This record gives sequence, C-alpha cells and structure tokens, in this order.
Amino acid sequence: MKSNELNFYKQFLAVGLLEDAENFRLTPTDDLHAPFPTGDKEDSFTLGAFVDDELAGVVSFERDGKDREKLRHKGILFRMYVSKDFRGQGVGQALILAVIERVRQIGTIEQINLTVIANNANAKKLYEKFGFKTFSSEEHAIKWKGKYFTEDQMALRL
Repeated sequence: MKSNELNFYKQFLAVGLLEDAENFRLTPTDDLHAPFPTGDKEDSFTLGAFVDDELAGVVSFERDGKDREKLRHKGILFRMYVSKDFRGQGVGQALILAVIERVRQIGTIEQINLTVIANNANAKKLYEKFGFKTFSSEEHAIKWKGKYFTEDQMALRL
C-alpha cells in the first residue's frame, strides 16, 4: 500500500472515529500510527465505495486464524463506516454484499463474524438484512468518556 493511499484511508476513517465515536472500538489516537488494517490478499482486504469519485464508505475483512488451522473456516468483518453524507443511499448494503460475495468466492470460509454496539439499531438492522444473527452480547465491552457500551457479536453462516 502506498503511503498516500494509507493517508487517504486514515483521513476518511478519522472523520468517522470522531463523528461516530460511540460506534467504534478505536479512537483516532489508537489509529494514528497503526498500519493499514488488512493485507491486500484474497482473505484479508479492505473495500471502498465511491459515489461520484468521492469515498462514501469503507469496510474491512480478514480471515480469522490466519496462523491457526482450527479457526480458518471463519473471518471477521470490521471497520465498517459510511460517511453521514451518504447514509441511506445503499452504500452500506453495497459494501456488505461485496464482502459476502468476495468471501464466498474464496470457498473455504464458512462464517463471517462482526461486533456492533448493541444500541446501534441502524447498523444491526442492516446486518440482519443480510442474515447476520446475534449470538452473544458483552456488557461493558467498551468504556469511553465515563460511559459503558454493550457489544453484540453477530455471525453470518455462508
């Protein structure tokens, strides 16, 4: 990945980390010096959605257990973010569908997992539309500015 692409991605995501801080596990400070989240491989990738040449949303996917044979049948969808300017226009749906289709082409991944803040009703509804089901909740999973957040873990069996 070129440094200008990394900076472009980080600048876009930083807006989400600020505007929607309560819906992410990480902060702009956490992400400041972090490497790009995926490896640009068949089973480790980040996708962007563009509307009229403007980045509207991003999502990442990585196979779980990249070095553990017993976990390689599943992966995780993470860092999903759609800019407020493009919400409600199908960008999130397109990103999730693209991840699901790409993962299905791999052929050896049977399940996609994700975590979502439990009270993020719009995100949960979107994931459920594609068949993701909640299988676990963790109370006090995140603490931010003196407030606790519950996370739901969801899975889609392919």
